[in-house]
This record gives sequence, structure tokens and C-alpha cells, in this order.
Amino acid sequence: MATTLDTPAAPWPACSHVLYLHGFRSSPRSFKAQRLQAHLRAHHPHVTWACPALPPSPAQAWALIERAVADWPVDTMAVVGSSLGGFYATRLAWARGCRAVLINPAVDPARDLARHIGEHPLWHDPTERIHFQPAYVEELRRLTVGALPHPERVLLIAATGDEVLDWREMVARYPGSAHRIVPGSDHGLSDFDEHLPALLRHLGLE
Repeated sequence: MATTLDTPAAPWPACSHVLYLHGFRSSPRSFKAQRLQAHLRAHHPHVTWACPALPPSPAQAWALIERAVADWPVDTMAVVGSSLGGFYATRLAWARGCRAVLINPAVDPARDLARHIGEHPLWHDPTERIHFQPAYVEELRRLTVGALPHPERVLLIAATGDEVLDWREMVARYPGSAHRIVPGSDHGLSDFDEHLPALLRHLGLE
């Protein structure tokens, strides 16, 4: 079992801007996004919040993300990403050097999603569908980045019970970062509320 490393009080200013990036087939209706947004609204109403609906095209999703944070201050912004959103959050942390919280992040989505070409219903509304095209696999490859410039600004939350992705790959992908390894749980991190304090601590928003 990997060691769980909980971050102490953040050695940086409290976040003023938070971006949440949802996963594949998910949406801004993600329960994790809604729980975090509700907490910030209740306890930190000054924090700017964004949780865009990401298009299925990775290139378009990344362009949207760049526009969303174009004028955000690097020192006091953070990105929280789950699954495929964790992959995009990794690229944003690489590009901007900002803080990031990665929840069961996709480490190699080009490999994993190559098996999911076609039409899929969204989790939160099966009447809405997305079409994942073959060209999107190459778009994911182009968005892949290497080592992060500031791994200490990243908090990984990885569930050993993830039924979709391998938590050991996640741990290996983020050396030098704080790792919160969750025994059991699942890909959606259904016990998210238990980990919200650690997430907020990383953002300086306890």
C-alpha cells in the first residue's frame, strides 16, 4: 500500500480563482464539482469559480480552458480535474505552473480512449450524447506533457478501488507531488466529502 501524504497548511496564498475540469462523458453537473462549488459559495464567496462544459474534441477543450484562465493570476489560481479533466489539469499546471488537485486523473487517455471511439451518452443525462472521433486520439497525444515544473504544487488523490484507471500509474506519473492514496473507493470518488478538507487545505481555503 502506498503511503498517504496529507499536505500541511499551504505555504502559499489562498486561491482567488478555481477552475474545475470534469471527466469524459461527465459535465458541470458532476457531483464533485457541485459539492466544491457549494462549499466555496458558502464559505469563500470571493473566490472566482469556473466549471465549463468541455467539448469532446480535446483540442477544442484545451482552447476553451486557455480562454477561461487567460487573465487569471498564476499565484492564486488553481485547477481541480477529475479523470480526463485531470489530464487537462496536468497540462494546465505544466503550462502555467499553477496549483492543481488531480482526482483519479487519466495518465494516458490517448491509449485508454482509443477503445471508446463512437457515440456515448452522458452520465448525468443519457438523452445527451457525445461522439468521440478517431481524430481525437491524436489530439490527446499532442496535449500530452512531460514532467511538471512545480510538482510540489500538485495534490494527487488516487483511489485504489478505481475500476477504470490504475492508481499505481497515477502515483508513478506525479513524483514529487503530495499523494493522498484512498484505500478502496471508486473512479468517481463517491466519498469525495471525506477528502474535501485536504483539497481545500491545498488551495489555502480551509
